[in-house]
Formats: sequence, structure tokens, C-alpha cells
Amino acid sequence: MAAPIEDYAILSNCRTAALVTTDGSIDWLCLPRYDSPSIFGALLGDENHGHWSLRASDPEASVSRRYDGDTFILVTRWETATGVAEVHEFMPIDGGSVELVRRVIGVSGEVEFTSELRLRLDYARSLPWVRQVGSHVTPALLAIAGPDAILVRGVEMNATDHAHRGTFTVREGAGVDLNLTWFPSHLDTPEPVDVDRMLEHTRVWWQDWAGRVDHDGPFEGEVVRSLLVLRALTHEDTGGIVAAATTSLPEDFGGERNWDYRYVWLRDAALTIEALISHGFLRVTARWRQWLLRAIAGDPKDLQIMYGLAGERDLLERELTSLPGYEGASPVRIGNGASSQYQGDVIGEVMVALEAARVAGVEETDFSWALQRALLAFAERHFHKPDNGIWEIRGEPQMFTHSRAMIWAAFDRGVRAVREYGLPGKAEKWERLRDQIRDEIQEHGYDEKRGHYVQHYGSTEVDASLLLLAQVGFVEHDDPRMLGTVAEMERTLMSNGLLHRYRTSSGVDGLTGTEHPFLACSFWLVEQYANSGRIDDATALMTRLCGFANDVGLLSEEYDVQGGRQAGNTPQALSHLALVRAADALAGHHGRAADRE
Repeated sequence: MAAPIEDYAILSNCRTAALVTTDGSIDWLCLPRYDSPSIFGALLGDENHGHWSLRASDPEASVSRRYDGDTFILVTRWETATGVAEVHEFMPIDGGSVELVRRVIGVSGEVEFTSELRLRLDYARSLPWVRQVGSHVTPALLAIAGPDAILVRGVEMNATDHAHRGTFTVREGAGVDLNLTWFPSHLDTPEPVDVDRMLEHTRVWWQDWAGRVDHDGPFEGEVVRSLLVLRALTHEDTGGIVAAATTSLPEDFGGERNWDYRYVWLRDAALTIEALISHGFLRVTARWRQWLLRAIAGDPKDLQIMYGLAGERDLLERELTSLPGYEGASPVRIGNGASSQYQGDVIGEVMVALEAARVAGVEETDFSWALQRALLAFAERHFHKPDNGIWEIRGEPQMFTHSRAMIWAAFDRGVRAVREYGLPGKAEKWERLRDQIRDEIQEHGYDEKRGHYVQHYGSTEVDASLLLLAQVGFVEHDDPRMLGTVAEMERTLMSNGLLHRYRTSSGVDGLTGTEHPFLACSFWLVEQYANSGRIDDATALMTRLCGFANDVGLLSEEYDVQGGRQAGNTPQALSHLALVRAADALAGHHGRAADRE
């Protein structure tokens, strides 16, 4: 059975990630990319679906862990009756190979370790052919299944019941390196890597990146770790930013709300770019614009709301039977059917992010403004249509107020680019459409009798996404209409002091079951509180939310307050970028709307 979601730390090489439990089991790893098939899948089943455990043999050993400063080098400390040892594990930041290193170091006395390896490739659908290829001096296992080859070096492990196990002892001042290498199975076995060099290079790479974070305000440690998570989820080669490292971790334990988040949502990526820009990272914006151009190349009418890491369009959703699901929550899905949805807010998110880059001083190129004009042309053709909304409902499309406001934001940023930055474009037409949508929202998206904005036209419900209306400048944070909307959210969407996305009982999403409070929504509420003068409320909620991070600072998608546990895919980019924005608001920065003032 998998560990609690909050029990997992990640190792990342900015191409993929391994999830490691507190007691040393790697339960999730997809190679060579985030969206590749898993080689360890115990996260969505049990150890028989693939894992690699490395732990002190003493069952009474105590264990603690931390990251090595501002890096993703994980240090796990084992204290036993006979001694103390540490496991330093990491994925090297090196484009030349795909490696995972687990270095065991004796601190005092001596400690025996046990390593158990169960390789289950292709989402546990493929049991590889494994053979010994090393010697007693340099032991190694080679596993091959189809296109994939896995080489594990370091300690001698012998086969038992489709697993490989071995024990070894480390003494004070000595160490053992265990190394896993992935490579295409048609190529020759790669040479051993220089672990010392890779460890130092990886440490310096992460520390140098974190050292460039520009943050002057509260919750500094949480902001830096969150920005590091966002960088870890940004693919080093393609520039694509995945929404999370996992698939099918349940929003509703035991239910069907299980989705694959290992892809690039334009919305989430745009919000990530804004968070990075606000903290001094401008170069990444240019890389993401290049990714965006490649992804949507061709006819703008074929625009998708999400893509693969390199811009792949075919994200066909299907269900796996080889993995039973986290604590039995099924189905386990790969691919994502939302890729074919129309979500009207996406163009607005991208246009707001690219304006933030422009305001920050990132120069337009020959293609970047042409790209934005193509996006606005798409918005012109589709702005009148109902959509599936930010929450990707699988019920009937609606005229969601948040989506309408983001279409307003798209045209608003287009007008500003022409009027304030001298870029060529149809400012008069965009201004007319912008004002038309504003009037429409005020007529159909605001309930005069109840005094609040509504989830969609014809509804009396509220939705947490309405908090974004103030963020993009559609309405001021302290406008009575916004304050009335917040009051209605507090009355109908708050549970144990946290904010739900919407009331699932309304039936709008077309799914069975329920879900837990969505962490990003509560961080949005912190931002709203801070920008409307409720500083004490903002600080209290922010402190509580940051307390939901696990021992190494990671947040998933949702939080089960009654169960005291994280829920949903992890680590979740949207949760971490919303944390960053909330901290900025508490520091007095007004974020996305500030650029309009």
C-alpha cells in the first residue's frame, strides 16, 4: 500500500521526478520524462507494481530527512542502535544521461542497509528481463523491456520472487553509491558516472538558481521552495511546464476524480511564468514563448488548452488496468480528455502573462507579438461560445463568469499593447469587444439581488475562480461587488476554514462524488484578503495553509482537513504558484492588476 501523499519528497533533474517516502522507498518514477511510462508504480498500487526501497535493516531505526539547502538533494538520516548513517539521493542535472544516485554515508558506528528493487516497466504492464552484468567487485543489474533499459550499479542484489534484494554495511567515514541509469535498450551500456562531480554540479546548479530569487517579504523560505518546485516542473530541454509530477492521485479518496497532470496546461504555465517574472526570472519567459509558438504552430483555430512537454497534441485519455489506483481509487488514467475542451479563460491567462513579461522588460521578437495577435484572433472567433471553464467540467458547457472575465482580460491586454507600447493591431475592434463583454458580465454574471458575481450565467452559485476577477483588474479588490462575492464564498464554499472550488452538489461538473478544499483557492483568498485590507485574516490563513506543506515543503492539490492529509496530484504547480502570489500580496505587491494602474 502506498504511503500518505504528504509522505513523499521529490528528486528532480528538471526532466522527470522520483517520489520518495520517508522510509526510503521510491514509489514513482517515469523515465526519461515526466509523462513517460512508470518504472516504479507502487504509488498507484503496492510494492508489486514497482519500487526501490533503501533503508536501515534495523526495524527500530529512527529516520528524519531534509533537503540539502535550496536544492532537490534529499538527505535521509537513519539512527540505529549500532550507528548513524545518511542517504544522499538526487537526480543529476546533466543532459548527458538519465541517472538517479543514492549515496549511503556512514556517520558513526556501523549501519546495515537493505535494498529491494522491483522494476515494473510501462505502468507495471511489463516485467523486464533482468540479468547480472557486473562482478562481485563492481556488481550491476541490467533490466530490459522493449525500448527501455535500466542499469543498477553499486551493491550485489539477488533475485527472489521477481525482486532483487541485497544487504550491505557502512561504517563511519565510508560510503556506498547506488546508481540507476536509464538508456534506450538498443544502445550500448553506458559507462559509470563520476558521482562526486555530478553531486557537486547538481548542488551548485540548484543553489545558484535559488540564489537569484528576488523576494523581500514574509514567508521567504516557503516562497523559495515553491519557486524551486516550479523550476523542477519546467522541462530543461523543451521549456514545457507540467502541472504536477503524478497522475491519478485522487481528489476524492476511493472515487473517480483521478486525472493525469503530467502535461502542460497553457493556463498553469502562464501563471507559473508570472510568478517567476515577479521574482526576477525573465529568461525563462523567452523560452516559454518559444515553447508556446512551437506548440500552437499552424492554424490558430486548432489551439488546445494543454499539450505534451514538447508540444505534443495527442493526449488521448485512457484507463489503465495494470495499476489498481492509490488506496484503490480508480480508474487510473493516462492522457487527459480535457485537451479537447474549449476553455475560454486560457487566452486571457496567456495574454496577461505575456504582458507581464513586456512590462518587466522582456523584449518582443518578430514572432512573439504575431503569436499574441493570433491568440486574439482565436478569441474573436470563439468569445461568444459557452465553455468548460477553469475546472474542466465534464458536464454541459456554460457561460462561466470567470472565463468571460478572462476573455475581457485578453482583449484588454491587446488594447494596451497597441495604445501603450505602440505595437500594431486592431485596438478599436478589441476595445469594442472588451467593453461588450464587460457589459455582458455586469448584466448576466452579477446577481444584483444577492450582491455577488455568479459561477455562470443563470446560476445563483459562487465559484472560487471569481477571486481572479480582481487579480486581473476586472474589478477592484475592495469593490462592493467583490466584497459581496467573497462574503458569499465564505458562507457557502468554506469548510473548516478552507475554500472549495465550487459546490459539487450543484451537479455542474458532471461527476460523482465530492472533493476536498482546493489549496490554490485558499491562497487566492489570502491574496484577496491582503489586497482588501483584511491583513490579519490574510496572515492567519496563510500561516495555516503553509502548515499543510509536508516536512520538505511540498504541497499537493487539495487538503483533507478532517483526515489531516494531502489529496490530489503532487507536487502541484498551481498550489505553489498561488502560495508565491499570496506571499507577495502580504508583502504589499498587488500582482497582476498592478500593471494596469
